[in-house]
Amino acid sequence: MRDDELRDLVGRSPWLMRALDVVRNSGLPDAWIGAGAVRDLVWGERYGDGFDPSSVRDVDVVFLDPADLSRDNDDRATERLMAAWPAPWEAKNQAAVHTWYPAKFGGGPVAPLRTIADAVATWPEYATAVAVRLDAYDQIAVCAPHGLDDLLDGVWRRNPTRVSPEISRRRLARHRPAERWPAVRVVT
Repeated sequence: MRDDELRDLVGRSPWLMRALDVVRNSGLPDAWIGAGAVRDLVWGERYGDGFDPSSVRDVDVVFLDPADLSRDNDDRATERLMAAWPAPWEAKNQAAVHTWYPAKFGGGPVAPLRTIADAVATWPEYATAVAVRLDAYDQIAVCAPHGLDDLLDGVWRRNPTRVSPEISRRRLARHRPAERWPAVRVVT
């Protein structure tokens, strides 16, 4: 299984393992690290010059708290993580995405997300539609609703679930994957 390939890469990164430990001990419900930090690790190791934690723009932490849909909940979660370990944390309650997503990204209403897997499945690229967490037994759990092929094989491809071609082009220009990881293949 490709999950084991990802677990091996994550397990060999002291920085990401520390981040996973902080998230696990944060008390945030159903909390995971996903998106860019995971991609940066994998692509840095496989398709670049190695993983540099200082180049991680943000550590996306997703959690599921249907009891508090306020933006303050995200802020409190981020502050809790910062207090435990200074990193560029960005915590988002996935149960609240439907309350702000259309205003921020445009488009019509989106349905409330019920699970972390539902949330991860909507992320912008298939390679970033992946999250990991550390369970109570120090095992790395993987959430990859679209699989791990694009992440592990170095393919930048738009996830059309919620991302328009225009937003995808802007993300591609901002993230510059071909410059950052020369062996990554961009599929438009």
